[in-house]
Amino acid sequence: MNVASTIAQSGLNAAQRRMGSSAHNIANVETGNFRREEVTQEAVAEGGVKAHTRRAAVPGEALAKDLVDQKSAGYAFDANLKVIQTEKKMMGRLLDEQA
Repeated sequence: MNVASTIAQSGLNAAQRRMGSSAHNIANVETGNFRREEVTQEAVAEGGVKAHTRRAAVPGEALAKDLVDQKSAGYAFDANLKVIQTEKKMMGRLLDEQA
């Protein structure tokens, strides 16, 4: 796997974590004293991102934020998947040229 695919894979993993956490939060929006999951991301020196999940400090819902996070994570997932697909297509063409 090359660098672009590795970076895109880390983005896919982070987007999946964000999607899962926001879905978890939405499913529990009416649960008493529920503390939301929050996902933070940080850049990795060799490229890509690392995602961390933690519980919110105080109970409460943020339905609008969770819905926006779902959409945003979906777009990020699509974009990173497109990078991997494009890289595979380019490698295939390169191999065809070399053959």
